[in-house]
Amino acid sequence: MKSLLLSNPDYTTLLLHGLGLTVQLFCVSWIAAMMLACLLASLRLSPVRWVQMVVGLFVAYHRNVPGLVQIFVWYFGVPQLLPMPWQDWLNRHNGEFILSCIALSLYAAAYMSEDIRSGFRSISPGQTQAARALGLSGYQTMLYVLLPQALRMTVAPLVNQSLSLFKATSLAMTIGVAELMHAARRIENETYRTFDAFLIVSICYLAGSWLLMGIGWWVTRRQAIKAAS
Repeated sequence: MKSLLLSNPDYTTLLLHGLGLTVQLFCVSWIAAMMLACLLASLRLSPVRWVQMVVGLFVAYHRNVPGLVQIFVWYFGVPQLLPMPWQDWLNRHNGEFILSCIALSLYAAAYMSEDIRSGFRSISPGQTQAARALGLSGYQTMLYVLLPQALRMTVAPLVNQSLSLFKATSLAMTIGVAELMHAARRIENETYRTFDAFLIVSICYLAGSWLLMGIGWWVTRRQAIKAAS
């Protein structure tokens, strides 16, 4: 593995660039997915029947269609429905990365929203009644009372979904995003050293996954300390 990196400094640069793009892809997708998941979970509690049905269909689609298919739909299908000026803008502004972020965000949000909805279900109805008795609106009750509690109760499932999203960023390679897996494939094609190239990538993914699990453990521990104090 060391000789592969030292044999050509460009390979090290290529892997570091791929790793950086993987981190960017994950961070952007994770932030968008969390925001959308909170919105979806909140809308799922709406008393309006058609809103619940629309959100349910959204979640069902994104949970039952493979992530790779969703990326292909966004990359090959959706741009054809856009006006030509929008297509040209995507082509000039790294459309592969943008569309990958959208697909991954929607894919992860569907799973995260169900975890957050489970957190809502575990909250006593008295919390809502108490908040409304204090004069909070429905929006304020959701934002300041229910959602923070739901998020605290679903740290472990959300960490698992974050791990899945981090690993799913490798799917962006299929549409030309030069992330970590794309870099490994390029090095493997040029050197024919398949084991070395993918061993390095495996270590990178393993380190990233351990980092996310460490963050999840730290958050859980802080919550336990606060609850005990």
